Amino acid sequence: MEEAGFIRGYHADINPDALGFGVTVFAQVGLSSQAEVDLKKFEELVNSWPMVRECNMLAGEYDFLLKIVAEDWDDYQRFLTTKLTAAPNVSHVKSALSIRTSKHTPGVPIDVDSPDIPDSLEDDDEEDEGESSTRVARR
Repeated sequence: MEEAGFIRGYHADINPDALGFGVTVFAQVGLSSQAEVDLKKFEELVNSWPMVRECNMLAGEYDFLLKIVAEDWDDYQRFLTTKLTAAPNVSHVKSALSIRTSKHTPGVPIDVDSPDIPDSLEDDDEEDEGESSTRVARR
C-alpha cells in the first residue's frame, strides 16, 4: 500500500499533556492578499513553526485554520503576538481554545469489504521472496 501511495507514513500517537503541551488552540487566520504567491509564502512560514501541528486552507470567511499546541495559555499568547499576528500578510486571527478532545481518529474510514478497493490492493497468495504482503485483505 505504501508503493501505491495509500500510506504516507507511520507515527506514534503522542499524548501532548504528558509532554507538557496542555493547551490546544484552533486559530482562524485571515490574510490581506489571497494571491497564490502570498498563500504559498504563508504556508512556508507556518511550516517553520513547530507549535503549529496542522494547517488547512479554507474556503469562506477565513483563509486558514491552524491547530496549535502550547505549554499553557501564556505560551500561546506569546506565539500569537510575536509570530502569528506579526507575520507578513496576516490581517486578523480568531483563536478558539479547545476544552477537550472527544474524538481523535487519524486517517480516513476504509471499508475493506468495499468492492471499490482497487484489485491491485487485494491479497494474493504470492508473496515477494520472503517479504510480507502489505495489501488489504477482503473479508
